[in-house]
Amino acid sequence: MNDVLTLIPHIFKRFAMRGTYVSARPYGSGHINETFLVTSFDGNTHRRYLMQHLNTSIFDPHAVMENIQHVTQHLRKKLSYLSSVDLERRVLTLIPTRDGGVLAHDDTFGYWRAYLFIDNAKTFDILETPQQAFEAALTFGSFQQLLLDYDGPALIETMPDYHHTVKRFQAFQAAVKADPLGRASEIAPEIDFALRHEPLAHSLIDLKASGDIPERIIHNDTKLNNVLLDAESGQGLCVLDLDTVMPGLSLYDFGDMVRSACNPVAEDCPDPQQVIARADVFEALVLGYLKGTAGTLLPIEREHLFSSGQLLSFECGLRFLTDHLCGDTYFRTQRSGQNLDRGRTQFALVESLEKQRDRFRALIPRS
Repeated sequence: MNDVLTLIPHIFKRFAMRGTYVSARPYGSGHINETFLVTSFDGNTHRRYLMQHLNTSIFDPHAVMENIQHVTQHLRKKLSYLSSVDLERRVLTLIPTRDGGVLAHDDTFGYWRAYLFIDNAKTFDILETPQQAFEAALTFGSFQQLLLDYDGPALIETMPDYHHTVKRFQAFQAAVKADPLGRASEIAPEIDFALRHEPLAHSLIDLKASGDIPERIIHNDTKLNNVLLDAESGQGLCVLDLDTVMPGLSLYDFGDMVRSACNPVAEDCPDPQQVIARADVFEALVLGYLKGTAGTLLPIEREHLFSSGQLLSFECGLRFLTDHLCGDTYFRTQRSGQNLDRGRTQFALVESLEKQRDRFRALIPRS
């Protein structure tokens, strides 16, 4: 991290940012890329930007940035018709490089990108109120609705089979069988849980294969800290982290919101017994998402809102545990066993949702 920080003043000069470099510090809690809050001074005022060091072992940076440019251009075009909208607070603003691109490359640390920092806004790793859930779901739903008529170049599938839960389950099984680090014995209860819930992995994939649920352009990673809320009003502002925006199922986005918002404890909580899915938060997510998507969901999509939350929690648990078994090579960790704790928390959420199935399903409006 310190080596990367020392490079930032040099990378800063590669982007068309206003003013001179002042400082940089790590920012956010992302698992994949390294993000830094950078401050400059132009003689009159301080300006802030986000610079990200991209993890190219997971994404093709060129494909990702091509998608992001197309998506943000479309969103700006749609929102520009609303005179009351501050586009710089509602859509991410890419900072171009001085040679006209959007990626800066360093021979040692690889690829970088930069965004204008959106001031007076907040993200949350753990939800504080149901109203925040409503605003987050409204913002993600509106994001999806705005992209319904996207007519630009076809978006690149930056992460093929990203939510193909059957393949995620198969990858977990393969990791258990290979057990390269001898860790499988410590997760025997989790392996048993996964095997008992294998039918869940097929639910949305089968509906997609049958054509009963349409593909849409979705975010694909709708955890809470990927949406900004205004620091004063609390209203939803802007969707962040567009690396995974590509075709998918609307229910992947809603299910991932349930996964991240209904859990009352940290994602890596070492005590999964503290995980109890919150009904008031689920209801707020449903109402916000339905308002944001503005009547565009099909009846069958509404019918599976609850099960999508179980599915995405199960899928994420499988991914965390697979990474734990394979040596923590995908999700960044700060301590030993962190991915194991993450996986156990996700499975505990699946179980809590399961126990409250009837209560939660009753919270979904019939029409």
